[in-house]
Amino acid sequence: MVSDGAATTPWADAVAALAAADTYWLSTVRPDGRPHVVPILGVVVDGVFHFAAWPGSVAGQNLASDPRCVVAVNAGGIDLAVEGRATAVRDEPVLQAAAERYLEQYDWPVEIRDGAFHAEGAPTAGPGPYDVYALTPSKAFGYGSGEGDYNPTRWRFG
Repeated sequence: MVSDGAATTPWADAVAALAAADTYWLSTVRPDGRPHVVPILGVVVDGVFHFAAWPGSVAGQNLASDPRCVVAVNAGGIDLAVEGRATAVRDEPVLQAAAERYLEQYDWPVEIRDGAFHAEGAPTAGPGPYDVYALTPSKAFGYGSGEGDYNPTRWRFG
């Protein structure tokens, strides 16, 4: 990770703000190149942003054909935009940890079966079952939004 500028915001501070937020905006790429933006509910597990999407949704279909995406949020004094790739999570312990965070943060109980979340419909995710994705960032941007002490920062990963 490389930060630009002399007085930058540490990535750990940005992740903490990301974890404290409750509604995020997911931008995906349609097969014809047009963007698609939708609000989502997400959680941070072990420093990694996770979100759920119904495979039949536009976002789910877009991610199946092109995993590139952006997650944006106003999170406790910092506006964040995190670019990267979404990868479907099938690892049971990670799914369980994400399920616990969804229950804690959104009061959304899910059952894990066949590598997916099974539950009553989430407000922004479609009818289910839901694939769970982990966002691997390639680049992120953060801008102070007046509520905190965040300096404009660009982070680049790997």
